[in-house]
Amino acid sequence: MSTTGPLAGVRVVELSHIMAGPTCGMMLADMGADVIKVERPGGDDTRRFAPPDVNGVSAAFMMMNRNKRGVAFDLKQPDAAEALRRIARSCDVLIENYRLGTMEKLGIGYETLKAENPGLIYCSLSGFGRTGPYSTRGGFDLIAQGMSGIMSITGEGPGRPPVKVGAPVTDITAGIIGAMGVLAAYVHRLKTGEGQIVDSSLLEAGITQTYWQSAIAFATGISPGPMGSAHPLSAPYQAFETADGWINIGAANQANWQRLLRILDAAELGEDPRFSENSARMANLPELEKVLTPYFRKRSSAEWLAMFEEAGLPGGPVLTVGQMHADPHVQARQMVVDLEHPQAGPTKALGLPVKFSDTPGSIRRPAPLHGEHTREILAEVGYSDAEIERMVGDGAAIVPETSDLEPGKT
Repeated sequence: MSTTGPLAGVRVVELSHIMAGPTCGMMLADMGADVIKVERPGGDDTRRFAPPDVNGVSAAFMMMNRNKRGVAFDLKQPDAAEALRRIARSCDVLIENYRLGTMEKLGIGYETLKAENPGLIYCSLSGFGRTGPYSTRGGFDLIAQGMSGIMSITGEGPGRPPVKVGAPVTDITAGIIGAMGVLAAYVHRLKTGEGQIVDSSLLEAGITQTYWQSAIAFATGISPGPMGSAHPLSAPYQAFETADGWINIGAANQANWQRLLRILDAAELGEDPRFSENSARMANLPELEKVLTPYFRKRSSAEWLAMFEEAGLPGGPVLTVGQMHADPHVQARQMVVDLEHPQAGPTKALGLPVKFSDTPGSIRRPAPLHGEHTREILAEVGYSDAEIERMVGDGAAIVPETSDLEPGKT
């Protein structure tokens, strides 16, 4: 299968599950890298995140693992661990998101792999990182959202129960940070030939989401709390209810505030000392919300957004996920793509969020079946057919249970 993208020719082995590591691998794969996903005998836990499924295939697994080839090993067996070391010797990058010490127990830790492949970039994504007092703890997105401060600033307002961000934001952000770190380490390797460990965590990914709130806490000594859809530093910058739904308004700076007043035909609010400047609007945010809400309830969302567009005022609808998928701009930016899975059949996936003018990335293949490419990749690293069949027979290497894959689908 031909590969395009700025990372074409880069080879990655991914030993990860659920979301942070798979996000990192997916980002690299979408940009052209050959990503080999290694699963244990039971497979990535995401394979069991169902419903929903499509013809028995987990929708969650397909979302996170497109563009990857898949192998499956029982790494507790020496032959399987040796096979993985051989694969790692052929790779530029390894991604793992196991607890600290797990890879070493399996005989495939960084020092072991580095001795055989000094240029290997070893990306470790975990709950809390490889150092510090929490380094041996397991981590999940929910835990990281709470410990990073995100849940203290998310929700409708003070006095309400803590609320997590709806998306697994620390998992996804950790995967993106991991991909960024891998690319930076790869640039270093191009200059020096040296590999290194890239180490990040869900906790640090969550902390990076608190830049504004941390700035406030550093400056004032006071930790900000939840504000609903409002912004902690500028106003009005939030959602307002209309006659038939909700819209977001970005009238944060003074010029856009003046545009909003002209659209509302509410020049008197600009003379009100409570709302004349951003600092005053922030100090009187509840009153500002109370004053503006009746205006927006007079018209439909579409009417308001048309007026905003004409005036050059930033604004947008609050869409459901399904509405977002159907949005013409989302479609034009190729953020919804079609794939053909050998078991699930026709499916859809999200597209690559970064575009390259000369080396475009692409969504080339669906998520692999469990062990779909085990034979293929073992052969690539020098195993004979007889050796592969012996490993399959011993359970060290795993291949799909189904043998009726249609050619040309993956």
